[in-house]
Amino acid sequence: MKKKKKLGIVDVLVWIVIVITFIWVVTPFYWAVITSFKKPIDVFRLSVVPWLQFKPTLDNWYMEFTQRGPEIMKGITNSIVISVSAALLAIALGSLAGYGLARFRFRKWKNQDMALWFLSQRFLPPAATVIPFFLIIKSLGLLDTRLALVLVNTTFTMPFAVLIMRDMFKELPVELEEAALVDGCSRWTAFLRVALPLAAPALVSTAIICFAFTWNEFLFALVLTYRQAIPMTIVIAGTEHTQGVQFWYVSTRLLLAILPPAILALMVQKYIVRGLTMGAVKG
Repeated sequence: MKKKKKLGIVDVLVWIVIVITFIWVVTPFYWAVITSFKKPIDVFRLSVVPWLQFKPTLDNWYMEFTQRGPEIMKGITNSIVISVSAALLAIALGSLAGYGLARFRFRKWKNQDMALWFLSQRFLPPAATVIPFFLIIKSLGLLDTRLALVLVNTTFTMPFAVLIMRDMFKELPVELEEAALVDGCSRWTAFLRVALPLAAPALVSTAIICFAFTWNEFLFALVLTYRQAIPMTIVIAGTEHTQGVQFWYVSTRLLLAILPPAILALMVQKYIVRGLTMGAVKG
């Protein structure tokens, strides 16, 4: 009979870290779920077990769908259009730039300097560029448009796409593209028909990262929109009332805002895993 292996100190510590991490990750979602079913008077009480400590109600969800349904749907639609467009534009430009950095050697402005410049764009505080972007978007007549947020978010997410795709193309055997060139393909055709299909998992994982960053963006959405192009992050922030933040409505809108990216991540999760395990996010 096989003896059970005793847990060592290391195993116990690992399990403690796992449990703490699980609680840390799940608690905000659980708080949002139970708060969305609480009455306002129960929100500020320490009550976490429904039916025992408070009586769940659907009033918050009913009020949101009946009175603020169009506003929420517009916010979700704007967020989807802006996030998808910015992600597609970022991976389109980022793939080309990453391929160039991986396959060509530049002399005057070296590849490492270019990669460092792209990386520096991510360390640049967005608050430092709000006013310049506002003046540019205003001069172009794009205030309160989805296009303005697409262009701005593409600017800030493209460095990720460039660096991730550069590392991905470096992982691919260059001999495959050389064989395509020998068979008569141009460099552009070899990129489209050989390198890009092989980098599909990294493309998907990069697109998801860019989508997530754009979906959660708040500062530029607050400054550059005021009515028509308002995304979901601004709709959630709009729950502030003269009496304070209405956390019960914040919770309902948070849960609604989580649904689209969660569904998207579940649909493409196998590509995300493949993209990450293929070394696509190496520094």
